[in-house]
Amino acid sequence: MGCKPPMIHRDIKSTNILLGKNFQAKLGDFGLSRSFPVGNETHVSTNVAGSPGYLDPEYYRTNWLTVKSDVFSFGVVLQEIISSQPVIDPYALTNGDIKNIVDPSLIGDYDSSSMWKALELAMSRVSASSSGRPKMSQVANELQKCLLSENSRKEGRHDVDSKSSVALSTSFGTKHNPDAR
Repeated sequence: MGCKPPMIHRDIKSTNILLGKNFQAKLGDFGLSRSFPVGNETHVSTNVAGSPGYLDPEYYRTNWLTVKSDVFSFGVVLQEIISSQPVIDPYALTNGDIKNIVDPSLIGDYDSSSMWKALELAMSRVSASSSGRPKMSQVANELQKCLLSENSRKEGRHDVDSKSSVALSTSFGTKHNPDAR
């Protein structure tokens, strides 16, 4: 997965994600993209570019673009997808109130463990420090598990490991441990 050399998009946001056939997501607008050197480099120094609200705060403060800068932006987009809102209410999150976080048009038609897992992933991505964020490959793997769990629920199967969401909380070290499942 990925490209060589790695590319940092620098402007991942909802309006730059296009939907193709069968709602297949495609990333657009690579005008601000930068290639990332292959080797031991941890960052590239560059002028800050991107959209407010989606911009990695560490990159904004330091002008250091890292491979995890886009991870922050994707976390914001994932929160928007889950909640159908620009910002998630932190009070609802700390109280484990998933019904007031998730897009109300879903009317509870989702696997709550999978939804919590996706929400925990989104929250782990918006850590102010890049060292506190998972790698995008981890994000992709965990989202695949969420999708598998949801598809199993819809098909009436219960063969997905329900303990995986608890393991996710501890592996990403999130401070937000959901109560309601």
